[in-house]
Order: sequence, then structure tokens, then C-alpha cells
Amino acid sequence: MIGRGSEDKKKKKEEGKVAAEEIVAFSTTCDDDDEADVAPPVKAGARKKRSSSSAVAAVAVRVSRFRTALAAAVAGRNRPVGFGPRVTGTLFGCRRGHVHLAFQADPRACPAVLIELATPTSALVREMASGLVRIALECDRRGSAGASAKKLVEEPLWRAYCNGRKCGYAVRRECGPADWRVLRAVEPVSTGAGVLPAGGGGGDAGETMYLRARFERVVGSRDSEAFYMMNPDVNNGGPELSIYLLRV
Repeated sequence: MIGRGSEDKKKKKEEGKVAAEEIVAFSTTCDDDDEADVAPPVKAGARKKRSSSSAVAAVAVRVSRFRTALAAAVAGRNRPVGFGPRVTGTLFGCRRGHVHLAFQADPRACPAVLIELATPTSALVREMASGLVRIALECDRRGSAGASAKKLVEEPLWRAYCNGRKCGYAVRRECGPADWRVLRAVEPVSTGAGVLPAGGGGGDAGETMYLRARFERVVGSRDSEAFYMMNPDVNNGGPELSIYLLRV
């Protein structure tokens, strides 16, 4: 009886020791999980600094988007726009300078083509006084591959003729600041002729004369186009103007 009692006590003691070890192991595991799940407290200053940084980043993104939109608008303003069967045409030049010819899809668009002729402005004014002006611009065809790859209005160099008489050469140009000043000065004019005072669009080279009208564009082929001025005053003695682009 005494031996069995001692064995029972020993067994109970060992069971109690095992249970104690399991409790300690369980409590240790729970403590580690709690530390992993619970984030450390954030100080008020750090939270305020983080929110201010987010606000600054949001403002920077908005400013960047605004600059991108503004740059796209400016680029669109200065990018040549192709035109259809009706275009706005402007002939302009200083009294002692050369004639410039610009065709625009609309009065506010960048010219699809801007050509400077060797013809003096005063000589063109005298021709216009006769009531009939035919300007022909010819360029050379450089083979079928080159002709098909480049549009007619993109040719850089032309031979110019006015009413059948050769008058030097004409060159295609980019629209510069002085050209833009003239086009913006006559932007409200749909049809008409006039003179811009010195400094009012033509820079410091003196007065600028201009003729502005709507033109009908007729495409014969990839090597020929014609622009006919739609002048409501032709029947009343107004000038008649036609411009031809030819690749020969």
C-alpha cells in the first residue's frame, strides 16, 4: 500500500511538471504574437509631418499636370495644322521687303504653309492694281519615291512666276515671331486689305501691307494644287487672285 501511494504521488508530480511547462510555452507564444500584431504607437509630431508631406506631394502632382496641359496647349498652337477645301490665305510684307504667303486652316491656327517670295511687295501691289494676278510656284520632282513621301506644300524651294513672268525663287519657312505678330494683328479680319503701322505687327522694318481672304483649295493630284481667292468684290472691280503649286 505504501509503495503504491508513493508511486501515485510521483506520477502526479511529473504530470504537474509537464502541465507547468506547457503553460509557460503557451504564454511565451502568445506574447510574441501580440508584439507582432500590435504596431508601436505613432507620435503626434510624426503623424503631422507625414500628413504635411502627403499634401506637398499632392500639390506637386497637380502643378506637374497643369504644366503638362499648358505645354500641350502651346505646342498645339505652334504646330502646323493640315487644311481642307476652304482655307484662310494672307499675303503680307513690308513696303520695301518681300511678299510672304501664309495658308491657315483657320485664322487662329499655325500656318500649314508659309512661303517667302522674292517678289517685292511694291511690285505685287502694282500687279494687283490690274485686277488679275496669277502666281505659280514650281518645284522639281525628285523621283516617285521622294514625291510620294513628301506633301506638295512641304517642298522647300520653288521657282516663282507672277502673271507668266519669272520673279525669282520662293522658299518655305517656319512661322517666326515677326510672322506671328502680323497674323495675330490681322486675325479679326476675314476679308480685306490694309496697312499695319510700323511696330504694329511688322516689327521695325516699317509699315506692313496685307491682303487677307478665304481661298478655295482644289487638289488636282499629289503634284498639283490650286488656291482660288473667294472675293465677294470681284464683280465690283476687286482683284482676282489665284495661286498654283506644281511639281514638275
